[in-house]
Amino acid sequence: MNDTPIRVALVDDQALFRTGIRMLIDSQPDLQFVGEAGDGADGVELVRRGRPDVVLMDVRMPVMDGITATSRIVEDSGTDGAKVLVLTTFDFDEAAAKAIRAGASGFVLKDADPEFLLAAIRTVHSGTAVFAASATRELLRRYEDTSEQAATVPPAFAELTPREREIFDLAARGFSNSEIAQHEYVSEATVKTHISRVLTKLELRDRVRLVVFAHQHGLVSKAD
Repeated sequence: MNDTPIRVALVDDQALFRTGIRMLIDSQPDLQFVGEAGDGADGVELVRRGRPDVVLMDVRMPVMDGITATSRIVEDSGTDGAKVLVLTTFDFDEAAAKAIRAGASGFVLKDADPEFLLAAIRTVHSGTAVFAASATRELLRRYEDTSEQAATVPPAFAELTPREREIFDLAARGFSNSEIAQHEYVSEATVKTHISRVLTKLELRDRVRLVVFAHQHGLVSKAD
């Protein structure tokens, strides 16, 4: 069992809010608060220095907003770096969609219950999205950015086997592992193996990134 605590950083321009989150994180034996910043630019530097596992990122801040900061952090961190969990005021708004496109692994309402936020931190750290791929697809479809669509498909996509492309298509359409397993008449363990291989070949960090990749390159099937 891994006893190393999950390292958490916070980027938010409200000092009182930061104090409350810090106290919440410090109250958990499996979490470690490693730093805070009041704007996106300082947040990027904080992540470079402190190397947290999970970053709680506000969206609207001075100097540099949370969307830009998220993009910088993900670009610097690569597939195995810090996971960003964006804090939003409104559920399923355009800011959340932009954050997901920028590389965030999920979003949580700022007024969410403390236990939900703590669970979200642990979920993101484990490599799982905080919300389902189907919700990700609906969010991106609701706030479609046509300027990002039909970008040149990376050569790595051609390296997927026919079965991996089938799995990719179903995952991009928002199917869960159990739903894919039923559709393809295989076990969930087999689906997880295929998904893992697809993510590795395409250099994507999680299922959320797979859905975003499919939207950006016009690879989302229109079938229900």
